[in-house]
Amino acid sequence: MIRFLIKGLLRDRQRSLLPLLVVSIGVMLTVFMHAWVTGVLGDGIEFKARFETGHVNVTTRAYAENAGQIPIDLSLEGAGEMLEILHSEYPDMTWVERTRFGGLIDVPDESGETLSQGPVTGIAIELLNENSHEKERMNLTDALVRGHFPDEPGEILISDNLFEKLGISLGQEVTLITTSMYGSMVFHNFRISGTLSFGMGALDKGTVIMDLEDARLALDMQDATAEILGFFASEYFEPETAKAMCQAFNEKYSYPEDKFSPLMQNMRSYPQIANLIDYAGLMTFIISAIFILVMSIVLWNTGLISGLRRYGEMGVRLAIGESKGHVYRSLISESVAIGLAGSVAGTLAGLLCAYILQEKGLHFDVNMDTAAVMMPSTLRAHITPVTYCIGFIPGLLSTVLGTMLSGIGIYKRKTAELFKELE
Repeated sequence: MIRFLIKGLLRDRQRSLLPLLVVSIGVMLTVFMHAWVTGVLGDGIEFKARFETGHVNVTTRAYAENAGQIPIDLSLEGAGEMLEILHSEYPDMTWVERTRFGGLIDVPDESGETLSQGPVTGIAIELLNENSHEKERMNLTDALVRGHFPDEPGEILISDNLFEKLGISLGQEVTLITTSMYGSMVFHNFRISGTLSFGMGALDKGTVIMDLEDARLALDMQDATAEILGFFASEYFEPETAKAMCQAFNEKYSYPEDKFSPLMQNMRSYPQIANLIDYAGLMTFIISAIFILVMSIVLWNTGLISGLRRYGEMGVRLAIGESKGHVYRSLISESVAIGLAGSVAGTLAGLLCAYILQEKGLHFDVNMDTAAVMMPSTLRAHITPVTYCIGFIPGLLSTVLGTMLSGIGIYKRKTAELFKELE
């Protein structure tokens, strides 16, 4: 019987084509919208992870307690050995060393006297390592305004706003004034190779980016690093996996009585970021739920109207001896077939659109100097396991419910009344 109904649907386009198209389009929009909202809201969190916290990070226990002060005197020693342990126990993760520090940039005049000074926040990454993907991870290529990336030790990048404010020229030598890992005053000369603009006031006011080995030399941090950041292979934060990983690592390597023992934390360990993650998850749920509800109503009405228009057909079938229960069940079977086919087609189309935006993204050249949240300039969709099945809620469930509701009329009307509607 089911085979017979499916053949009927394929041969009678008036009965199947329009409902199938409506279901497919509705499901496609639902799938795409879910992936888009998940990606846009999640990108703000990932941007924060790439620049500041990583998905997980390893520091000393003392550094973690005072992280807001950027205390390089509490940095992690034996960084090379710790990296070997992390690569061995968590080979699927990407591990990178980072060091942050504060200081002043002193710009000399022709006679070597101070011409101008400005406060800076330094970020030391593996710039000169060809196997490192830090440039791509921090989107430095797109942020480069003038000059070039450092290609030899002693060269640094500086924010374009500070570059213009201090009157610096490319290739000019400036002096970094800061403190070493052991608390002593440090004066170290660097050459400006290029400038950066991130479109974020927090980064553009005074950021200096240098190679990690240059920072170690200047700050007296041989085989030490402020923190080691870990990133999942999926490039998206995985809360449950990160939580389990941190717990296992800390039980094995971290000792509460030793403030310089390593401590692994995930993004949710930071209250502000935890609130941001919860907010993004809540907004994703609300927006997706509203869109699913709207699409469900549309597809419900599609099933309802489709059933109402066929009352005349139902009358003929009842007149030739078919039972009301059988007619009602056949209507539901047809709606299941249409809903299932439309959901599959719509899901595939929605996933294709979402995949294109996940890989390509949409670039928005927006100035965010006054923004409170760090956001990337390129917004992308993000396909999650939920994306594969969320379209079946409006596509299959709503269509069937609409048909079931309209089919109730078969039981409420007499055969003669249904047959009369054929006219």
